[in-house]
Amino acid sequence: MTTKRNFIKQFFKDKKMVGAVAPSSKFLGQRMLENVDFSSDKIIVELGPGTGVFTDLIIARMAEDAQLFVFELNDNFYNSLNDRINDPRVKIIHDSAEHIMEYLNKDTRADVVISSLPLMIFSEELRNSVVQESFDCLKEEGKYIQFQYSKQSKKLLQSKYADVSIKFTVKNFPPAFVYTCLKA
Repeated sequence: MTTKRNFIKQFFKDKKMVGAVAPSSKFLGQRMLENVDFSSDKIIVELGPGTGVFTDLIIARMAEDAQLFVFELNDNFYNSLNDRINDPRVKIIHDSAEHIMEYLNKDTRADVVISSLPLMIFSEELRNSVVQESFDCLKEEGKYIQFQYSKQSKKLLQSKYADVSIKFTVKNFPPAFVYTCLKA
């Protein structure tokens, strides 16, 4: 089954976990990663990779001594990523984004969190929990990068982060807003 067809199947199977009808475009991936400094960002967390469009871009750019923690809760996407990715720098985790800190070493904080999670279809409790866990796992000056299809997450992210910038890309279906949030 093609990646796109599998993604659509997962969307219709579980709309509470899969927030789009098609995988993200590489254009959106480039916009998501444009503020990541792959030469100095060594601990990277990815939330909700789906078919791994961003995951592949991250792996291609990350340093040899970097680590990537990938959180995917959907069984189908997790199994596909786990079968396909064989890189010692990457840990594919079949768990909720609410548990990031359980997988980082005790004194380790992430340099960047890259999230494709459909926050606005989550319950308010889950949305707040994921955003708080992402904030807590970041080092000072760390970045949280999130895309959404609307600006509904703006107030929530501004309530946590010192600086929130938003860019828009039409080169995705549907077009998307990319939030880059800086922890001060």
